[in-house]
Amino acid sequence: MATWLCVKNCGACCHLDPAERPDLESYLTPAELEHYLSLVGDEGWCIHYDRDRRNCRIYEDRPTFCRVSPATFERMFGVDETEFNDFAIACCEEQISWLYGEDSPEMEHFESSVNNEQ
Repeated sequence: MATWLCVKNCGACCHLDPAERPDLESYLTPAELEHYLSLVGDEGWCIHYDRDRRNCRIYEDRPTFCRVSPATFERMFGVDETEFNDFAIACCEEQISWLYGEDSPEMEHFESSVNNEQ
């Protein structure tokens, strides 16, 4: 069974371009949406994303809506904890595929990592 985890050297979730996420208002509160939009920087990347190191500079202090957890996904998307793992994996695969491509090294690394995590 695959187990979701955040993999290093990806950052797909840090690409925040609202044009690519038209349903933001359906799962973020008005205050969260305002905060989210304030984080969008050059070419749609989060202002806290280090593109050279490919990581979040505020990972430990990132906003709640950036945290992939059962509680966050239940609140934002109505996903039951029992379905969290599969839903989180699908979200990452969709974002990685859109941003880097289905056959990208990032996708290969993600799939290898989640399939080997036991």
